[in-house]
Amino acid sequence: MKPFNQITIAICSDHAGYELKQLVLAFLQEKGVKGVKDFGAYSSESSDYPDYAHPMANAVETGEFDYGISICGSGNGISMTVNKHAGIRAALCWTPEIARLARLHNNANVLSLPARFVTKEEAFQMIEVFFTTDFEGGRHVKRIEKIPVD
Repeated sequence: MKPFNQITIAICSDHAGYELKQLVLAFLQEKGVKGVKDFGAYSSESSDYPDYAHPMANAVETGEFDYGISICGSGNGISMTVNKHAGIRAALCWTPEIARLARLHNNANVLSLPARFVTKEEAFQMIEVFFTTDFEGGRHVKRIEKIPVD
C-alpha cells in the first residue's frame, strides 16, 4: 500500500454526513494525503446523496483519484449509489476489522461510513486501517472479477 502522501482520495457526503466529512477532511490533511477533492455536500442543509455520490464514483472509476470515501447517515444509500458503478467496490464499514477485510479480501476502493453510528475516532481508525491495508490477491482475484455485471 502506498503511504498517505502518495494517494489521492475523492470524498462525498449528504447532509447527514456533512459534519463527519468535515472532520475526515481535516484528518486527511493532517495525514498528508497527496490530493483530496470534496464532491459535496457543502452544508448540513437537506440534500440528495446521489447528486454527490455519482460524480465522486466517476472520479474513482476513471482513475482521476485512487480511492473514495462516501458518508451518509446510515452509510447505506450512498454506498448503494456508488456501487452502481462497475469499477467501484464500496464497503460499508462499522469497525476497523471490517475496513481491513474490505481491503484485504475485496480490494474495496471506496470506504463508506455511517455518520450517525460511528464516532469520529472510530471513523479515523477505519480510515487508517483501510488506507494502510493491501489487497491480498490470490484466491480473491477471481471473485472480484465476477462482481461487475456486463
